[in-house]
Amino acid sequence: MEQAVPGRLKAGAYASHINPQWVRLLDLLQMNVQYERCEGTELFTSDGRRILDFLTGFCVYNAGHNHPSIIAALKDELDKKGPVMLQSYVPELAGMAAQRLCALSGGQLKRVVFCNSGSEGVEIVIKFSRAYTKRAGLLYCHGAFHGLTCGALSLMGDPLWREGFGPLLPDTEAIPFNDLKSLEEKLKTKKFAAFILEPIQSEAGIRIPEGNYLQEVQRLCLRYGTLFVLDEVQTGVWRTGPFLAAHHYNVQPDMVVLAKALSGGLVPVGAVLMSEKISNAVYSSLKRANIHASTFSENALSMRAILATIDVLEVEGWGERSSTLASNMRERLSTALAPYEMFKTVRGIGMFTGIEWQAPKQLRRKISFETIKHIHPAIFGQILVMQLFREKGILTQICGNDFMVLKVVPPLVTSAQQIDYFVKAITEVTDMIHTSDALWSEALGVVTRTIV
Repeated sequence: MEQAVPGRLKAGAYASHINPQWVRLLDLLQMNVQYERCEGTELFTSDGRRILDFLTGFCVYNAGHNHPSIIAALKDELDKKGPVMLQSYVPELAGMAAQRLCALSGGQLKRVVFCNSGSEGVEIVIKFSRAYTKRAGLLYCHGAFHGLTCGALSLMGDPLWREGFGPLLPDTEAIPFNDLKSLEEKLKTKKFAAFILEPIQSEAGIRIPEGNYLQEVQRLCLRYGTLFVLDEVQTGVWRTGPFLAAHHYNVQPDMVVLAKALSGGLVPVGAVLMSEKISNAVYSSLKRANIHASTFSENALSMRAILATIDVLEVEGWGERSSTLASNMRERLSTALAPYEMFKTVRGIGMFTGIEWQAPKQLRRKISFETIKHIHPAIFGQILVMQLFREKGILTQICGNDFMVLKVVPPLVTSAQQIDYFVKAITEVTDMIHTSDALWSEALGVVTRTIV
């Protein structure tokens, strides 16, 4: 694997007309490169380097980048010159895609509302759960990440995401993940339309439910008349092995939100799966036949992409194959990183892994660590990300609500050899963290440039 030493990408138009701070951040991390071609797990830059994608757009590319079968399906749909997006007809492809999704999900999930993203899917959950239960309250977990539209943002308590956006939705409350006592105390009030949570918390640090937590959540929600809703935007579409992470825990949610990997990363798409009774509560009469809609939600390209992505991942069995690889990877990471004091643990399910770090005990390293943490708690994690990218040619990122956890989510089609390379690379970078004064000096330099 070639080492990546990225140069600065000149992004004047983007900086001038979209987001100059994003360009500045990538420049600071030496990750501002131009990608010319992406295939499978590999990203090829304009200056001839190859980078392994172990981030996948936060679980978008389960089938890998630009899978030829999905591209072929989209080309075929375009060549047909059919009705890509009409507002007054019944799109057959949408029905086919919904049928496949419901069959794969099982349980009481018999209806689908399509949309364009996970955030929009959460907005649908808010509307439909309130319509069905006639309640206003919405319950969520500390550390959750459900999206950045105003409704979805109302279900996230971290001030990093909320600050500056004014009053959000009222009647929303947070409880700790894995805490059944707090859940029942809230549900007893019978004011909550839905309890919305990730089956495995993503940005909170790949936090896994304990014991029979999700089964008890389902039981309590049923008892008190609150809908049990799972946000599987990152964990769904075979990311954790089965089609839904819910299938690990033998639960049947009232609603499930899917997006990201659903279309192979080629067309924006999202879907909310739900029971017939919830759907009927919204589409309850002829005059309410279009009471909820979204302009691009059932377009032919998105629906063909869903069907093609399902074919690729289901027929080729990538969920099970990738889970076996990932389980082996976690075992090897635990062994390889155990001697290093800043390594805390590795955890995950399927190809959904987090590596957690902790503050050093050795005095010299501790002083450097506390210095950069005081400036911004994400600096250490970003230095780790930068080293992996620049020195090892691996694209990763830290979790958005826990900066001490590195997210490891490569495509499901990642090879055993690429996993081997990652284990070797992260071990070598971890060794650098513990032995190199130059690395910590560089980290302090990044801090200095951050506050300028």
